Amino acid sequence: MMIVLGIDPGSRVTGYGVISFHKNKLNYLGSGCIKTTSSDIPSKIGEIFQDLTAVILEFRPHICAIENVFMGKNPGSALKLGQARGSAIAAAKNQNLDVLEFAPRTIKQHVVGKGSASKEQVKHMVCYLLNIQGKLQIDASDALAISICCAHNIRT
Repeated sequence: MMIVLGIDPGSRVTGYGVISFHKNKLNYLGSGCIKTTSSDIPSKIGEIFQDLTAVILEFRPHICAIENVFMGKNPGSALKLGQARGSAIAAAKNQNLDVLEFAPRTIKQHVVGKGSASKEQVKHMVCYLLNIQGKLQIDASDALAISICCAHNIRT
């Protein structure tokens, strides 16, 4: 059995999702969102690092997967996203985890079967694949999708 931590980084909200898999069976272990409360970027980065470290210590994943940075229309937003990614990667590496990176289109392709799937389609398939009942925040479902993508890549 392998445990995968998926991370959907963001400077305001960072989603995380933890699954286990053995052969073709995926199991949901936990998920959530780290919502930063600080107003300055250095403090937000510190919060992300500390909170993800706590998640890693709780679930003891074997590997970490994170979404690649994509360039949007706003360079400032891309920089903040890059800093959040760096904090998440540092938290994983600080706990001796290997980190795999996946493009958004690749993640959607693995989970939905279509690289241009909407966030709602991804969320629906994540809930279906992991048998999750009830509410699931978008950032957490995106992180679980990253975990699923990672598991598919490791299996094949």
